[in-house]
Amino acid sequence: MTEAVIETDIVVVGAGGGGAVLALALAQKGIKTIVLEQAPGPPQGLRGEILQPNGQLVLDRLGLLNKLPVESTRAVRKFHFCRVGGERLCTVDYGDLPPPYNQAVVTLPNVAHHAILDAIQAEQSVSLWYGATFTGLLRERQQVVGLTAKRGTDQVTVKAKVVVGADGVFSKVREALQIPADLHLYPQGYLISILDAPTPVPEAKYFVGKRTILGMFPAAGNKVYLFYMIDTGSYDQVKAQGIPALQQAWIAIDPSCESVFRALTGWDHTAFMPTGRVRTPTWVADGAVLIGDAAHAMNPHASQGRMQAMVDAMTLADLLPECLTAKDYSAMKLKSYEDSRRPQVTMLQKLADEQVLFWNTANPVFSFLRDRVFRTLDRNARLRYRVLSTTAGLRRTPPFDLIDRMIAAGFLPDPSAQDLPVGGTR
Repeated sequence: MTEAVIETDIVVVGAGGGGAVLALALAQKGIKTIVLEQAPGPPQGLRGEILQPNGQLVLDRLGLLNKLPVESTRAVRKFHFCRVGGERLCTVDYGDLPPPYNQAVVTLPNVAHHAILDAIQAEQSVSLWYGATFTGLLRERQQVVGLTAKRGTDQVTVKAKVVVGADGVFSKVREALQIPADLHLYPQGYLISILDAPTPVPEAKYFVGKRTILGMFPAAGNKVYLFYMIDTGSYDQVKAQGIPALQQAWIAIDPSCESVFRALTGWDHTAFMPTGRVRTPTWVADGAVLIGDAAHAMNPHASQGRMQAMVDAMTLADLLPECLTAKDYSAMKLKSYEDSRRPQVTMLQKLADEQVLFWNTANPVFSFLRDRVFRTLDRNARLRYRVLSTTAGLRRTPPFDLIDRMIAAGFLPDPSAQDLPVGGTR
């Protein structure tokens, strides 16, 4: 075992969706950065990635969007929301958004993440350490001035101007900073599967019913992602019941896609994704900052968890050069990042929790209201655009005020129902 002391400008703990983006953005500005990632290498697991328009904008700023392999990406414009059994309730068309980011981009597992990591490896000013575990913070009085880590059998001290915690829901950096976290683990998560569709699935479908959710998203190469809501802790039980039982449950939800569901031949094509929410009173300290799930994990109903981590990273990357120039790494200086980001994040967390309440429901009254809102959105272009622009990451304020909620529930008429904002398209 050896001990080493290394100096850098910024040290990032975690090379996930936010940490990797931050490292690349800083490297492109010539800022010396070290990234610690406890995994032994780039992620290889089953993970569906849907790049919302704000995420596409981030990749474009990094010069990567047009470099994603064509054979691994699929543009999707229309998302159909349906009742279990097949009845369509509402269709959302990303083509209504202003170009060029007027589509969702579905990638094969980890494609965008690998592109970011590959770009990091090509940069001279950043070092990406796999198999490196954060062990503690270095402090001088109240100021964080670096961290300690274990890299293989070596103990490493990294002295840095700013330490960034991008290490997820159970953040060790957040814990070391003694920032309290309200961590809520939802009782349901998602069984994820990627299948080879025997016939093309042209558009996305999302089914809702009594405590039932199934999302189907077409991917490149006639593949399709399935996201099926199950109780947390029930994955092994689902597997014990067998693939035919799972296929029958899917067929009952959407009989028209039986041939797709029959393509599931083994559990190695599935994985379980737990869901949680994190709320913290602050994201910053003197010499340290949290981004992504470490600061504000949210339910995937918002369709923005990974995207918000990416936007965090770009916002912080724009601020850190100012900190380095001014030699000011105080919480007060870093808080401008939090002040910029928190309103949108808070709005999305609240919206996701409302969707959990209504979309996951077994309550017949809530189910009635949910379906009624979907049907209203299908007729009301103005409200539908507000929901779409929120999902796309383009809104910082809630899509509905009290009057809009009454309209969406069908209790008030809307004389502006067909109005779209300037820049929106039909």
